[in-house]
Formats: sequence, structure tokens, C-alpha cells
Amino acid sequence: MAVPAPRIRDMKRSGIREIMDLAAQRSDVLHLEVGQPDFATPTHIVEAACAAATQGYTTYTANKGLLEVRESITAKLKRDNAIDVAADDVVISCGAVNALFESLVALVSPGDAILLPDPGWPNYEMMADTLSAQVSRYPLLPDEGYIPDLERLDALAAEPGAKVLIINSPGNPTGAVFPRWVIEELVDIARRHDLYLISDECYEQIVFEGEHVSPGSLEHDGRVLSVFSMSKSYAMTGWRMGYVAGESSLIDLVAKVQEPVVSCATSVTQKAGQAALEGDQSCVREMTASYRARRDVVVDLLRSGGLLINEPKGAFYILADISAASSDSYAFARRLVAEKGVAVAPGLTFGPAGAGVVRLSLATDLDQLRTGTQRLVEAVSQWRNA
Repeated sequence: MAVPAPRIRDMKRSGIREIMDLAAQRSDVLHLEVGQPDFATPTHIVEAACAAATQGYTTYTANKGLLEVRESITAKLKRDNAIDVAADDVVISCGAVNALFESLVALVSPGDAILLPDPGWPNYEMMADTLSAQVSRYPLLPDEGYIPDLERLDALAAEPGAKVLIINSPGNPTGAVFPRWVIEELVDIARRHDLYLISDECYEQIVFEGEHVSPGSLEHDGRVLSVFSMSKSYAMTGWRMGYVAGESSLIDLVAKVQEPVVSCATSVTQKAGQAALEGDQSCVREMTASYRARRDVVVDLLRSGGLLINEPKGAFYILADISAASSDSYAFARRLVAEKGVAVAPGLTFGPAGAGVVRLSLATDLDQLRTGTQRLVEAVSQWRNA
């Protein structure tokens, strides 16, 4: 009898989704596990989508997306990211995850190595498994704000088979915002070792301290693909729109991959995204200010409980040290749901460096966030000697 593909059968699920499914079995759980903004999509974006639907934007678009939307994206990239590309150098995708996956499909052959941050978003490893690629993890340094261990990364980049370097700043799950000098070093490592560099910039506009620097603004020899999302900055997670920009020959390959995967991004969503990019940006500033205020509350609670690892500079996540109670973050997260009614993401789903930590999402109601964090602190204290 035929059997399913072993690489998919054996692929590890995201621990975030595992805890989310477990918590869904109860009605009283405080959800701090998923990076889901608790804001409604701004009204002007919703209205633009409604208008687009009535105006006939209900058909297929080009694989790369609607020209006027890509032109809006290129204007944004030049203004905000110092990335100067033409509209034909952009592919609009069904969320940034689609753009990341299609970029890897275009670049990676079976057996090639993808260099991933540790800790890093678990879906990167799932994508590698899907493509029968190898995973090589480079450490992020907690004591230095979770910037990469550049010496170790340089050594991994020099190993045979290394093909793609993925970086993520502002980072999930760390909240790290890499300084300009770090981005320059990462680009230099990719150049010296002839690697492609995929820059996951989904949280680019959610920065509390420092500046966001796009690698695509520093590298001009065609090795960088810059991936962006509408989901986080504009509270558009369910709309599923992202985009990727880069050198023409690479972008043409990504568009070629998109054809058999999803054909094109949803036309109505593309017009909603255009309204988001061209409209009043005060909504982004207001949401970011709210996330920063929540971060400050959680930082104080974790510090007072002895669980603070570092103070995130961007995105809307924070890691908590639960090693005094358990090194098995999966078991801890399951127990936290069962006994304390709080859902957090187990650190080990983000890689080996996640042992003894859990991730909290700041993208939830402040009262629930405060209560959930207090319960977490209490749990570690109570289970310390269990």
C-alpha cells in the first residue's frame, strides 16, 4: 500500500499551534500564545476592500499581483526601507509565510543547508523539512539582546552545502532589533560565503527602541530577498497579504513558483493592502505605542518575579525564564494551561535554545496580559521545587 511522504509525516508541528489547540478545549484560558493583534483592522482598510469588491476586483490577477498595488509597495519600500526596486521586482503573496516558502522553493535544492536563528520561528524548520533541506542553526545571544553569534554564524556559513541565510529583525520570539552594524555584518557574511539572504521583516514597523535596517538597502548584487507582511502592522492577519522584493531574476523565479502554489494573492485583499500602505499611518503608531506600554508592564512583572531574560526592542513578544521550574517548556506549557488557565508558547518549538523558556505574546488585552503573566510568575514559584 502506498504511504505518505515520510518528510511530511515526520515533520514537527509548531508548538504554538499545539498549545493553541489544547487551550481551545477550555473556555476560560488566557491566550498569550499566538501572535494575533487584538485590534480590529482599521476602518479605512475594510472600506477599501468593500469598494474593491463592488468595483469588480474579484478576478485573478497577474502572478506578481496588481500593478498599481506593486507600485504602492515600491513607493513604501523606497520611503521606509531605502530599498529601490521596480514594480516588476515585487511579488504580492498570500501572507509573508507564502512569500518565505516560495522564496525558499526558488532557491533551495534537496540537501542544501538553510541557516536559521536559534531561537527562531518554528515554521522556518517546517519549510526546510518540506523541501528536504538541511537545517543549520546559528545562536542568538541572550546576554547581548539576542543578536547573532557572528563568529559561529561565519563558521556555519563556510560549511559545504550552506545555501541560504534567514534573518529576522525585529525578531520572533526574541523581540530583538538588530543594530545597523549587525545587519552590515550579516550581509557581509552572506556575500563572503556566496549565500542567498532572506530577510523576514514582518515586524518592521513595530519598533520600540533603535531603528529597523533592511539588508536590501545595503546589498545590491542580487542575493537578498526582502519579505514583508501586512498582518502585524495593520492588524490584517486574516486578510493574508505579504510581499517579497528583490533582484529581477530571483523575483521572476518566486513568481514562477507562485503560479502552481496559489496562482495569485486575493485581489480584494491586494486593494485593501494598497489602502493600508497609502492611507493614514497613525493606526500603526497607535498600535505600536500600545504594544510598547504592554511590554513595559510585562517586563516589570517578569523582573519582579525573577523571570526576565531581556527587554525586547520590537515585535510584540517576550521570553520568560521558567528554568527554575522546568527545562521541558512543552510540559510546562501544557501544565500551565491545565492548572493555571494560561496559554504560552513553549520555548523548545523555537529551537534548542528555547529550553527552559516560554514566549508570551504582547498582542492581547492588557488586563488579560497582566493576569496571565502574574499566574505564570506564581506557577514558576510554586513548581520550583516540585
